[in-house]
Amino acid sequence: MSDCEHRPGVKEATLVVRNLRLTGVDNQNLETLQTDIVKLFGIDDVTYNEKSEVIYLTYDVSHINLENIEEVIRKHGADTHNDWWTYIKVNYYQFVDQNIKDNAKHQPHCCHKVPGTKTS
Repeated sequence: MSDCEHRPGVKEATLVVRNLRLTGVDNQNLETLQTDIVKLFGIDDVTYNEKSEVIYLTYDVSHINLENIEEVIRKHGADTHNDWWTYIKVNYYQFVDQNIKDNAKHQPHCCHKVPGTKTS
């Protein structure tokens, strides 16, 4: 996929797909919850599976992080599921997201110079 197939500002190099089990999502808050998440800069796609109570998120970690998305989820009376597996996944996602963001900013350098050249 190219960057043209994503929403504005979303780069494929820092794009991640996450899924989290939620609690407190019902017919009253589902539509507004999804709408508010989609409005966040850096979000590419949001879908919710009502049967499994799982939200699927695609976002650019250089613009937004999982904590920002969780704030919007909590604002609408929902939250991530309170089980150990979801807890592990959230922490793992946060670690990997930060790693991707840091690596995207890193400027690589090479110390393998041709003998006899000066470094500036």
